[in-house]
Amino acid sequence: MSQMVSMAELAELMSSDVRILDVRWSLGQPDRRADYLEGHIPGAVYVDLESELSRPGRPDEGRHPLPSTEQVQDAARSWGINDGDVVVAYDDAGGLPAARAWWLLRQGGVDVRVLDGGWAAWLAAGGDVETGSAEYTRGSVTLQDVAGRSLTIDEAAQFPASGVLLDVRTPERYRGEVEPMDPIAGHIPGAVNLPTTTHLAEDGTLRDLDELRRNFAAVGVLDGTPVAAYCGSGITAAHTALVLAEAGIDAKLFHGSWSQWSNTPGRPIATGE
Repeated sequence: MSQMVSMAELAELMSSDVRILDVRWSLGQPDRRADYLEGHIPGAVYVDLESELSRPGRPDEGRHPLPSTEQVQDAARSWGINDGDVVVAYDDAGGLPAARAWWLLRQGGVDVRVLDGGWAAWLAAGGDVETGSAEYTRGSVTLQDVAGRSLTIDEAAQFPASGVLLDVRTPERYRGEVEPMDPIAGHIPGAVNLPTTTHLAEDGTLRDLDELRRNFAAVGVLDGTPVAAYCGSGITAAHTALVLAEAGIDAKLFHGSWSQWSNTPGRPIATGE
């Protein structure tokens, strides 16, 4: 089953019962509730990535520590989700923030997908825009363990010995030439670089599946290859996991990512290609 929905598919789902999550977020503007209130896909509820899809933590846990199953379940119920519901997440950043919701809910056992092209695709297609806040009766969904396929920092360190560990940040951050967010520049030894933005067309939709598979194959990711992904703080890595799933490849995530690695004393640092 595809992890993405097109505009037409979302319109069809909206004719029945679907929960739509607005997960607009960015590093420079993490709280996007004002944008949501100004306009969103009809029926969508706003999701606060910082407080509902992450939790506060120490620096050595990373900038967006993995929330507990109970925390995500409570949030999902507040969005009106019940067992068996279909959920669609979207954003205005190529699906990167929405993928965080996709990952957590998918691990929890929810039928969740991401709108291909997101908010821009909705507007370009002339979709209706709703203002204000959508609210639902509290749901009763029960989630499975959302941490089921998440790597610890020690597991991430060992992963390149048996599989492909993807660093999905920009090449200059991978090489250690710049580091705008974390205390040390570089990458985890043994990781290979494949920026998650490589998978997106100019309009923010996913590239052709054959092209995606060729890009993964170029860095050693083939059917049956153990693969895991990390990024700066565990957000954009979920997007690579989404793309891998769309290509039929199951992945794990190192949620602590570079922010945890670089804030943990004694961890080796690699630079360059």
